[in-house]
Amino acid sequence: MVKVSVPADMQAAHLRVAELVQGLHNRPDTDSDTVVAELAEHAAVEIPGAQYAGITLTRNAKHIDTPAATHHWPVLLDKIQQRYREGPCLTAAWEEKTIHVPDLETEPRFPNYRRDALTETPIRSIMAFQMFIAGETVGALNVYSDHPAAFSAESRTLGLIFAAHSSVAWNSARRDEQFRRALSSRDVIGQAKGMIMERYGVDAVQAFAVLRKLSQDSNVPLIQVATELVTKPEGRDG
Repeated sequence: MVKVSVPADMQAAHLRVAELVQGLHNRPDTDSDTVVAELAEHAAVEIPGAQYAGITLTRNAKHIDTPAATHHWPVLLDKIQQRYREGPCLTAAWEEKTIHVPDLETEPRFPNYRRDALTETPIRSIMAFQMFIAGETVGALNVYSDHPAAFSAESRTLGLIFAAHSSVAWNSARRDEQFRRALSSRDVIGQAKGMIMERYGVDAVQAFAVLRKLSQDSNVPLIQVATELVTKPEGRDG
């Protein structure tokens, strides 16, 4: 078995990335928007050659979101990808783990994207790394430079590690948000059921049936019906 030696500075970079993402993961009550914004900022600093960073999300390549970017250029480049449904970040998200564009001037794979990107931005080199997002959404962590040939093998290695750690941290933050929302919803529905039980002398099952019927009859989500019931001043009609 051959041992592959990893340079000390690369090992230190790996540990730094892991610690950065772990720190985000462990912070209490950190929302997913904050997590993704900080991930982009750290990527622009930690991945060798990067001047800017952004995160691209898409469900079916028809609609593209940029939930975080360190500059206007990543946002504009995603708009160009939206325009033509082609580009390195989309390809990384859907097809390949890593896409490297050493020089947009000579890039043959995305002709429409290449033309408008060169016209509308100073970006010359791009590296995009696939992210694993929960559900049907796919994504990519992307870094950019105004200079050709800005990214190296070291950039690729560290970017892949960063993207993997980032996927875990972001998905965790999103799950925590969903859990907190679910607890909040359950609490409001419980309060509404309690009010109906007290007011009309029914049990919990019957109270929930009342809420559900109100929701169906008004075509309003059950949580909204419950919230309005709980927050509505006592004795007010309508």
